[in-house]
Amino acid sequence: MQHGFQRASLAPSGFAVDAVQVVADRVQILLRSRRPWGICPSCGSRSRRVQSRYRRRPADLPLGGRRVELSILTRRFWCDGVLCGRRIFCERFDDSVLARYSRRTQRLETIVHHLGLALGGRPAASFADRLMIPVSKDTLLRVVRRRVTAHDDTLTVIGIDDFAFRRGQTYGTIVCDLERRRPVVLLPDRALNTSRAWLAEHPSISIVARDRGGGYGEAIARGLPNADQVADRWHLMENSSRAFLDAVGKSMRQIRQAVGSNIVDPKLLTYAERLQYEGYLRRQETNEAIKELSKKGTSIRQIVRQTGHSRKVVRDVLRGQRIDVFRTRPSSLDSWLPWLNTRWDEGVRNALALWREMQAQGFPGQSGVVSQWAQRRRLAEKANQSGLARTPSARVIARLMTTARDDLAKSEAILVAAIEVNVPELVVARTTIGEFQSMIRSKTATKLEDWLQAAKLSLVTSFANGVERDLAAVRSAIISPWSNGQTEGQITRLKLVKRQMYGRAKLDLLQARLIGAR
Repeated sequence: MQHGFQRASLAPSGFAVDAVQVVADRVQILLRSRRPWGICPSCGSRSRRVQSRYRRRPADLPLGGRRVELSILTRRFWCDGVLCGRRIFCERFDDSVLARYSRRTQRLETIVHHLGLALGGRPAASFADRLMIPVSKDTLLRVVRRRVTAHDDTLTVIGIDDFAFRRGQTYGTIVCDLERRRPVVLLPDRALNTSRAWLAEHPSISIVARDRGGGYGEAIARGLPNADQVADRWHLMENSSRAFLDAVGKSMRQIRQAVGSNIVDPKLLTYAERLQYEGYLRRQETNEAIKELSKKGTSIRQIVRQTGHSRKVVRDVLRGQRIDVFRTRPSSLDSWLPWLNTRWDEGVRNALALWREMQAQGFPGQSGVVSQWAQRRRLAEKANQSGLARTPSARVIARLMTTARDDLAKSEAILVAAIEVNVPELVVARTTIGEFQSMIRSKTATKLEDWLQAAKLSLVTSFANGVERDLAAVRSAIISPWSNGQTEGQITRLKLVKRQMYGRAKLDLLQARLIGAR
């Protein structure tokens, strides 16, 4: 049985529809309250004596592609309370339907709120206009700020990390509830006292996941001395890989000697390589000057002031990370080198012809890559050399040494074998880092103490010392099910929100959009 459309379905709860009018591009619905009385907001007494009437015109959800405007006949009542100081009061409606002074119904306000949470100000205003919802960008942001609700859930397991308001300049702190998988609060900075004060206000917290920097470990120790700290596993894996890369960088001089490219002949270099080599020589002068100052006991801060170089450059020099001659990167030509050498030995010396043959067999690179290779071969033959001995960068060598031998090309396997024979310290460092990462993957920390003793005698001493200083948090990271990955994900969401607002959102608006979007 089909029922006809009823006008009462257009009205919010508690209202009766008197008339519906379509005026141009909007629909006007005339409403009145179903209650015969009003309730005084001061004394709470009911009154049926009407003093006067007026119209409220709040906006409502669109209807049939037209904007909707409600015209509510609102009454003023005489208060009958003997002791009440209020003589006349206005009729009020349920806040879940139409709040006091509101220009929108609550069902429309909810839509406006979620638009503001999802899109921000100007984008949400543009989208709302297409939805026939008249609202400005400032109103959207005011609604988002106004409807923030404080959560009083008891926190037990949290993650804490910093985020950038402006990268390299100002930072804040985000705290996440790892059990409920949602952000809790944003703090205005990452100062130790700010974090410590907030943590001290929440003594119910028993586990705190954090990364290994930012001073949060000390803040947790002061604010929650009985809480267990858990280092972030991803950062431990990344730090260990970085430690092996640093070990390779420190061993580049021995590696060049091992592969026979310790001496660079400028006559055998292409123009691009010659520019890189000249830059390497200039860097060497800088490196020597910084090392001399360091030998005299000059601090890093004083070296920065005297030389004018950045702190990062000075630290890289002292760590042996600025000794690569060429910016060697993986090339699309690497897998084709055996075929190229065979064709070259057969007498095919035209680079363009070689490239065309390779292209016909599926080579994706450009002709310039083959031309540069051919130029190097010609220069090598003029110098009576069978080929140019080139040392890959430290990053490439670290990748090759940590790749399974079956996955390496023949030339790469020979290179790795030469390094392993002539630089055995790197093999020890690789084994040490591999054992540490295996402990994280298998979630067993029984061998951690023995690993520390062995690691201190290898090229990854600095990493081992850092692990020892943060031993309790590292042990918890290995065996605990909690980690700071959720917090990192919330920081990614926060970055998206910041970019939607062009990085100009204040802390309260960031917090409202991040925490309110659930």
